[in-house]
Amino acid sequence: MAMASEDDYRHSSNSTYRPASSSLRADQEALLEKLLDRPPPSLQRPKDRFNGAYIIFFSLGIGGLLPWNFFITAKEYWVFKFSNCSNPAAGEEPTSSDILNYFESYLTVASTVSSVLCLMANFLLVNRVPIHVRVLASLTIMLAIFLVMTVLVKVDTSSWAYGFFAVTIVCMAILSGTSTIFSSSVFGMTGSFPMRNAQALISGGAMGGTISAVALLVDLAASSDVTDSTLAFFLTADVFLGLCVGLYLLLPRLEYARFYLRPVWPAHVFSGEEQPPQDSPSAPLAAPGSSESSTPPLWPILKRTAGLGFCILYLFFITSLVFPAISTNIESVDKGSGSLWTTKFFVPLTTFLLFNFADLCGRQITAWIQVPGPRSKVLPGLVLLRTCLLPLFMFCNYQPRIHLHTVVFQSDLYPVLFTSLLGLSNGYLSTLALMYGPKIVPRELAEATGVVMSFYVCLGLVLGSACSALLVHLI
Repeated sequence: MAMASEDDYRHSSNSTYRPASSSLRADQEALLEKLLDRPPPSLQRPKDRFNGAYIIFFSLGIGGLLPWNFFITAKEYWVFKFSNCSNPAAGEEPTSSDILNYFESYLTVASTVSSVLCLMANFLLVNRVPIHVRVLASLTIMLAIFLVMTVLVKVDTSSWAYGFFAVTIVCMAILSGTSTIFSSSVFGMTGSFPMRNAQALISGGAMGGTISAVALLVDLAASSDVTDSTLAFFLTADVFLGLCVGLYLLLPRLEYARFYLRPVWPAHVFSGEEQPPQDSPSAPLAAPGSSESSTPPLWPILKRTAGLGFCILYLFFITSLVFPAISTNIESVDKGSGSLWTTKFFVPLTTFLLFNFADLCGRQITAWIQVPGPRSKVLPGLVLLRTCLLPLFMFCNYQPRIHLHTVVFQSDLYPVLFTSLLGLSNGYLSTLALMYGPKIVPRELAEATGVVMSFYVCLGLVLGSACSALLVHLI
């Protein structure tokens, strides 16, 4: 993949950006509110040779979400597991019918609660537990959880359906929480790097969703045994998590990474006190993100990132309103023809694969273009403009319809176009906002700010998912 040269970017002590035109001076200044514009001659900025750090962060982004995506993509596997005892002996009641009916709801609640709690815990642990401990511990736990679930794929659980359900929910909660700690910690770490590395991490997450969507299509086309395909999914996740451990351990060995992970002077961020420049060779030995205070100052971070936080929250609110609650129920207008395209493959292609691929493209575009800037009024304007996507999806061929009987868009091209716009705008605008967040605060607060930005994402998804049920009832 083509990469913009490191020389094409302007640098500050905690920001890297490439200006698009002279009209963005105000946005550029917002990213330059730091102590130095360039490091002293004694600290020459190394290049990312062979894009090694970029590839590592991209892979870590995939690893952070690929297990979760495989977990929720294997829908047919869970149906098989929890309906495996739907034919009980005479006189006995089915033991898993209620589990099967509400499994996705239980899964959503468990993952959401654990994600929010772990985000809060991670913020409190930023200065108490070293980042490498949090990252490696979360990766290890994720790998252990998936190994357990991989072993259970071929185990007959029909005789202990409730026990297997409990194990699954607990595993999902732990997996969701540790994945959140891993992703938010690594994202916070990229705050000390140029923005292209944060973009790589975020794009990697979208690639994880795209891979899982492709795997779903392959599974549908092959029509193989559900346990065999799920075993392949879970083993792939196991291997990739192990790879992520090795890649993370390799990162500090790169000269480029060591430069940006060098010690930082613990600054009194908003006090205005004099402090040595963070690029100074005489700065004390403190890990990035460290501070004299055990807990990072939350209010200054919230104040600085309020505008970007609103953009992130509203972006994911609109996206989760539509995807997947509305988009997965849009049927082909030619479904009666009985073709494979209009029945079996329409939703997987037009919803899951198309959205994830468009989202990936939007995130990847930010590797070359970062417009509008963090202080621009255009950014929240574009975010609010995405509200127009709601009625567009509602008047596609959503089924069943109770209150809104009119289908305005009588062609399969419309949901394809609207899903592409939804994914592309979500990927591009959310990546911009997420990349800017750790860059408008001092470097020693970058990691904590990354955790806060992750909380905005989680809050937007939760609110959107909760309100999507109301939107469905309106249709």
